[in-house]
Amino acid sequence: MNRHADTIRGMNSGANLTNHFLIAMPGLRDGNFFHTVTYICEHNEAGAMGIILNRPTEIHLGDILKQLEIDTSNLENGGPMIYVGGPVQTERGFLIHSSGKEWASTLQITPRISVTTSRDVLDAIAHGEGPENVFIALGYAGWAGGQLEDELSANAWLSGPASEQIIFELPAEQRWEAAAKLLGVDLNLLSSEAGHA
Repeated sequence: MNRHADTIRGMNSGANLTNHFLIAMPGLRDGNFFHTVTYICEHNEAGAMGIILNRPTEIHLGDILKQLEIDTSNLENGGPMIYVGGPVQTERGFLIHSSGKEWASTLQITPRISVTTSRDVLDAIAHGEGPENVFIALGYAGWAGGQLEDELSANAWLSGPASEQIIFELPAEQRWEAAAKLLGVDLNLLSSEAGHA
């Protein structure tokens, strides 16, 4: 048996998916997750939490900062775009960013990637003192204990190691296919095969 098959089986049988991408299979029709790629921030026996990476809104950071009465004069073109991070707590902001500085409410996922939910990081970004790379979303995706494992077993998702380039550099519309290509999977081929099965 080849090592790649063992890896995929291992990921689907209870391995920790923290710092992994969760890639919606083409047949997943749930409106919240259709053609999405989600960054898993935390995964343990209690469940999983992730942030969808390819659902941009029309809102920019500057729009939110104005509501919070934070000066936006240092932001270029309204600042970074805001994304829909998932269907849970859609009024709450989640920032995936380069690790380095600690903020009031930061979860360090890897030595290079952290997630922050506190306002102080927004102040820092507004003043040009924020993290080098930043992705901002409203809301998150959550799974109860065992739920994500069940969905993986039902082939609703592909999973594989995350890539900073996909999170921070690639245009939103390219992230879903690019995340699958990291695993050697062409989602367009899966789509056409699913239609002819």
